[in-house]
Amino acid sequence: MKKCVAVLLPIYKNDSLEYFKLSLNSVFSQTFHNYKIFVGVDGEVPYATKTYLQEMDKRGDVEVCWFPKNRGLACVLNDLIAIAHVQGFDYLARMDADDVMLSSRLQKQMSYMESHKDIDVVGGAIEEMDKQSISRGKTIIYPLTHQECVNFFEKRNPLAHPAVLFRYSFFEKLKGAYRADHPKNQDTMLWLDGLMAGCKMANVPDVVLQFRVTNDLFRKRRNGWNLAMRQLADRLEVNRGLKYGVMSYLYAYATFLMQISPAWVKKLCYRYLR
Repeated sequence: MKKCVAVLLPIYKNDSLEYFKLSLNSVFSQTFHNYKIFVGVDGEVPYATKTYLQEMDKRGDVEVCWFPKNRGLACVLNDLIAIAHVQGFDYLARMDADDVMLSSRLQKQMSYMESHKDIDVVGGAIEEMDKQSISRGKTIIYPLTHQECVNFFEKRNPLAHPAVLFRYSFFEKLKGAYRADHPKNQDTMLWLDGLMAGCKMANVPDVVLQFRVTNDLFRKRRNGWNLAMRQLADRLEVNRGLKYGVMSYLYAYATFLMQISPAWVKKLCYRYLR
């Protein structure tokens, strides 16, 4: 059977082992079976996590890639992309170490890709869950067609990064991968670089992933003046590169103000404006 989907799953020392096990088990429960999980270990991890990963590495459908130095998500993803490509995988699925795939995710996204040969990356809707893995009753819907994604990017990202499935053609067109010098905004810059390179994107209408939302998300979510300034600069680069209009700049500065606000303000904005 031709190698098909490489699931890219980075983990580092602060990731919860309990959540990571749930994430991994959600991949094992997929209705689509032609996959291999590439776990990228970003630096040193706790003993319990290391022991569990060593056990998982014995499975035929899991390959643990150990990176001794903590370098950040973008660097780990770039290495995993290269490793999977060398092994002949045609598709690359993203996932974070604390999220949960719905059992039909890969099946739905692969079916979409097979019937839309022009699409280079496909995402889907995501459902929020809390720290107990209980649904928060909120689903985030993303635009479906390529042009709708381009229009939506004027305000915010058109794809949920941990819910996407790439065709390898995305990176061939890009002639590269993630920008390693954008550790907190690598997804935004990847969508910009992809669109500038002629990549096509879309989303399936179905929920494909449960995304974990905790209070830590709002306390740590790209906090600080320097990070907010960097993200503002990135958004302005997006606006210039894709020739967006005045509204895109208003959204960029409004987002900047939200990011330098207290955690409770960010929480309200996330709840009612997302």
